[in-house]
Amino acid sequence: MTPRRPASPLTALTGRLIVSCQAPPGDPMRDTGTLVRMARSAQAGGAAAVRVNEPEVVAATAAAVDLPVIGLWKDGDTGVYITPTVRHALALVDAGAAIVAADATARPRPDGSTFADLVAAVHAGGGLVMADVATGDEGREAAAQGADLVSTTLSGYAPGSPRQTLPDLELVAALARSVEVPVVAEGRIATPEQAAAALAAGATSVVVGTAITAPTALTRLFASGLTP
Repeated sequence: MTPRRPASPLTALTGRLIVSCQAPPGDPMRDTGTLVRMARSAQAGGAAAVRVNEPEVVAATAAAVDLPVIGLWKDGDTGVYITPTVRHALALVDAGAAIVAADATARPRPDGSTFADLVAAVHAGGGLVMADVATGDEGREAAAQGADLVSTTLSGYAPGSPRQTLPDLELVAALARSVEVPVVAEGRIATPEQAAAALAAGATSVVVGTAITAPTALTRLFASGLTP
């Protein structure tokens, strides 16, 4: 029996901005109510979707905004830690995520599953999957395993990808040429001009996080610029 699939929210994301409403551990902004207000502000500003971390925040955000919620669950800080297991993925679906974002790099997953296993489980639960990748090969493999979107989230942060301070527009362009699913540009996009350049390179949508939703990091950047 073919799993039930929802009406796709992907068309609403075409050419649009996705805002990542997250905060790192220990940050004053890491509070569910604060993150929900951040998501509501993103909607008021014209975002087409929001990307949020952990089931509790996903559930609260899904109840508060009239936008697709892209859910992920960061568990740990090394190896595969963005939605690392099928259990994490299904918890996000149950919490109301329309799209589940998950690490789709070639690294082993802690539960011994494959990315294809995660995709199948999320699809069976009625959700879609965004593959967070670091390289073109990983993006192509993720699309072949059923990912509904491929994102450049991990470029510069995972083995096999170049360390750089600017968005990886070369990867965006390479994926746009080689996969049939939407390509999402994410990572180090700090200005509206860089976001527009990502669309010009072939991205379907653009994710911006720190430049919009991270006052601690932005304050630190300005403060360091004034230090002799």
